[in-house]
Amino acid sequence: MRELLIEIGVEELPAIPFLKELPNIKTKWQTVLDEYKLKSEFDFYYTPRRLVFFHKDFKAAQDDSIQEFIGAPKHVAVKDGAFSQAALAFAKKCEISQDELEFKQIDGKEVLYHAKQIKGRESKELLGEMIEKFLHSLNFGKSMRWGSGEHEFIRPIRSFLCFFDGKNVEFSAFGVKSEPSTYAHRSISYEKIAISSVKEYFDGLKERGIVLDANERKQMILVEFKKIQDKHDISIEIDEDLLDEVVAITEYPTALLGEFDESFLDMPSEVIITSMKENQRYFAVFKNQKLTNNFVVVSNAITKDNDLIIKGNEKVLRARLSDAMFFWQSDLASGLNPEKLKNITYLKELGSMYDKTLREIKIAEILSSKFNLSADKTEQIKRAIMLSKADLTTAMVYEFGELQGIMGGYYAKAMGESDDIVSAIKEQYLPDGENAKCPTSTFSAVVALSNKLDTLVGLFSIGKIPTGTKDPYALRRAANGVIKIAQSLKLDFDVREILALIAKDYNKFELKTLESFIIDRLYTFFDCNASIVKSCINSGERDINRLTNAINALSEISAKPGFSENFSTFKRLANIIKDAEISSVDVHLFENEYEKKLNDSFMALDKNDDDFVAKLNGLFGLKADIDSFFDNVMINVDDKKIKENRIALIGQIYKEFLKVADIKEISF
Repeated sequence: MRELLIEIGVEELPAIPFLKELPNIKTKWQTVLDEYKLKSEFDFYYTPRRLVFFHKDFKAAQDDSIQEFIGAPKHVAVKDGAFSQAALAFAKKCEISQDELEFKQIDGKEVLYHAKQIKGRESKELLGEMIEKFLHSLNFGKSMRWGSGEHEFIRPIRSFLCFFDGKNVEFSAFGVKSEPSTYAHRSISYEKIAISSVKEYFDGLKERGIVLDANERKQMILVEFKKIQDKHDISIEIDEDLLDEVVAITEYPTALLGEFDESFLDMPSEVIITSMKENQRYFAVFKNQKLTNNFVVVSNAITKDNDLIIKGNEKVLRARLSDAMFFWQSDLASGLNPEKLKNITYLKELGSMYDKTLREIKIAEILSSKFNLSADKTEQIKRAIMLSKADLTTAMVYEFGELQGIMGGYYAKAMGESDDIVSAIKEQYLPDGENAKCPTSTFSAVVALSNKLDTLVGLFSIGKIPTGTKDPYALRRAANGVIKIAQSLKLDFDVREILALIAKDYNKFELKTLESFIIDRLYTFFDCNASIVKSCINSGERDINRLTNAINALSEISAKPGFSENFSTFKRLANIIKDAEISSVDVHLFENEYEKKLNDSFMALDKNDDDFVAKLNGLFGLKADIDSFFDNVMINVDDKKIKENRIALIGQIYKEFLKVADIKEISF
């Protein structure tokens, strides 16, 4: 076992595509190791200019192996006492002479057989090939060519360092020859630095201005953030995605505090923060929970004079914020004009954004009636929806697409619209992520639901249905949003009923497909046995909150000790009823005490359909009586009426379960 160090030197890697592929990099190198039968533990490091793999113990060579060849049966391989053409072809394939041909008994047949010992190749002969294969396996979305245009990668590859067993491994890939050298931080030197050993490589990192470990760079940044916060009594907003980006684009990070003109604070804070993050990767600064005219930049420069870096970044930010101020003032002067949406195509088959707005208004009328909102509130909601997409035509949203809705809310407020309308416009896209907040009121919820439901019904009506992992229109996210809003605000939301009311204004399509698409998203909402969710869905209930309550109740009860062991009683009950027609129970047909006892116990239950926990506890509490019934009562008797009545007796229990869940679907 030997030490192996690989450094792949590149031009600065773009952070976002690199971070998307980052989770796959170690796996892909491991795949190459497995393919070449050189499996080994390793550490992986990266900076924007290098990918580094270090193996403390790496095999000097592949293990020797045996390659077996099995050929034709003996009666085919030998004809008239001589080897046939089939045998000679086998010898050629095995690279042996016919004198070396042998037979072996395999599975009761005597067949041609040859075992060839394959000597493992030395690792140093394979490493160049392995590194090249690994690099070709990486997928960053887009690649670029350089030099003669012969090679492709996310950025030009400039160097290879490959130390194995204390020696440089020579190979060429991507037009670059490996050398025992590396590059320092650009602030220190642009020249290659000779490296004679793995120890020298790691020991000299600090001197070369390189912090190889991404976690160490992250901690350096956070420590410096803390120092800045303590010194200036401020709070730095730590956006984790932004922090990951900054870690990925620095080799030796330094956090610096800058400032901008206070007059820019007249703009919405979202505009300033977005401009700083998206354009410059700056962190926003707050004091007493209010945005200040400061920012934090994480510099990758190594210098004794940070003032020049701060001033340079302040100058760049001033220009950015000046542009944003121009957009803000221009948009305020113009206001929101929904008519302009007629010039923006939503989808060819579904018309313009203006057409989408009109469809959403019709949906809002249906939902407002469903949720018992007043006529005045309904008119206000319709006004909110009419204005909701108008900010798509503003200069600010054109520049910062992620501010749509947010800017519409600010512009609506400037136009004197009500607080309800302003909030609804700002919250129309919520929830917009896995952990995002939901709209804060039923008013806003109707606006948000109308948007999501039009997207779902509209896309399904023109056949744009997600398949497999492909979901280009984010319809799964829209369906999740519908469920989360209904759950968050405890809305009366029967998916089947609401879709039927909405769909009449769209092209005809199979509504059940969309209904199932939405309801099936519930599987991702609960950390429980999937068959619990399935059983509740299969009850036929389509109100989101009743389904949610049913799943929570059944999940809670089924998690109790001994439940799965005792469930066989109810599985048996469900299987008997599975294909049977259930009639009403006639107590006059009871022939023994066990029938009467089970029926009396069932009739005594509290059958409150709003308390699923109580209902299920009562039904599962019938276990002893059901067991006694099964132990002492024959169901399949000759008397048809008696048989049907006994099926009806247990059938009424199953039907009561079915108001919560189809228990035959539960499995453990």
